[in-house]
Amino acid sequence: MICISTRGQSLAVPFREAVLTGLAPDGGLYVPDVIPRCPDAWWQALRGRPFPEVAAAMAERLIGDEFSTAELHGLIAGALNFPVPIVRLDQQLSVVELFHGPTFAFKDFGARTLARLMALVHDAAEPLTVLVATSGDTGSAVAQAFFRVPGTRVVVLYPDGQVSDVQEAQFTTLGENVTAVAVSGSFDDCQRLAKNAFANDTLRRRVKLTSANSISLGRLVPQMFYYGYAALHAPAGTRVVISVPSGNFGNLVAGVMAWKMGAPIAGFAAATTVNDTVPRYLATGRFEPRPSVPTLANAMDVGNPSNFERLQWLFGGDRHAMRELIASSVHTDDEVTRAIAQLSRRYNYTADPHTAIAYLGALAAGASLFLATAHAAKFRDVVERATGATVPLPEALAATVKRPRFVQKIGPTPGELAAILQA
Repeated sequence: MICISTRGQSLAVPFREAVLTGLAPDGGLYVPDVIPRCPDAWWQALRGRPFPEVAAAMAERLIGDEFSTAELHGLIAGALNFPVPIVRLDQQLSVVELFHGPTFAFKDFGARTLARLMALVHDAAEPLTVLVATSGDTGSAVAQAFFRVPGTRVVVLYPDGQVSDVQEAQFTTLGENVTAVAVSGSFDDCQRLAKNAFANDTLRRRVKLTSANSISLGRLVPQMFYYGYAALHAPAGTRVVISVPSGNFGNLVAGVMAWKMGAPIAGFAAATTVNDTVPRYLATGRFEPRPSVPTLANAMDVGNPSNFERLQWLFGGDRHAMRELIASSVHTDDEVTRAIAQLSRRYNYTADPHTAIAYLGALAAGASLFLATAHAAKFRDVVERATGATVPLPEALAATVKRPRFVQKIGPTPGELAAILQA
């Protein structure tokens, strides 16, 4: 796979180099120069096949020019060794559960694959710092994926007091090669600090940095796999429209790339919180980032979604083409609370706030599938208030929240972060 920058001012590079560098030198995001389109017969041959087979087949078409078949099969077997259940709620609607990995969130798909890709392309003798900003689940997935990986240090930036207790525990209790940094500010501040660090040539000469946020193409490629798998497991004749809870819009970008690859998907529903920068763009044609507003679905509290740049590139800047494929909807905390209760009452299904937003997006757009992106136990306070029922904490999470936490606190200033990165 040859990768180019969304801004067109950097040289094309192979996928393995894009994985290592994260952000293009011109500040743009790496995208595939060409997304190979597979014929319908190729997809139909995979219908009903287990997830690892679908993932391996897609990986070979996408990056098989840079990695051997054995390397790709080993990567998928090691990174994506958890189930991807598709739960049918009724005749019209099913939910794709993406939270069965070790940190109970969909971010495990990208983070665990990225860690193994790094092992294939990076010389462990050369120290590497993985810098990641998180609004919730990314931090834990990346920290766990790179924990104790030789030659690698992880620095996790998160908005102080704006992630759930369980989420915070998952990446602040590890220590060793994982540094948790609480930023006095919003997720947008954290994301800005990370981008500033990647753009600081002086800093990058001193510290070898790479990204594990969804600005990394290495995170998004493995997320394409579950879109292909879900579409192939829909009942025959179903018009597959997938509702995606959307914050930084990396998940939706992965879906669109799977669609461009030929996956049998008819459309998407981008469901957001009141942080509605992209739905406003789709309606008006104006991209106007705003400061993020805290909501019950904290991982989606993004006022300036970085992957919008990729989304525009994928559609050649054509908003009308984007609107033909992507419906959008915006949902308040009150709607989310009612949706959690409705899912429990109507289907005996327990959903976290992000999954509830995907459900609402599915109802608004008439989607046949929606994505469950986090285990309800990670947001049990919200879920228990909505349903009146106790949400058991899985043993792994129960043990985590009891451990000591290791946190450094900084203001939203590049100098403070640079000092930590160079320590």
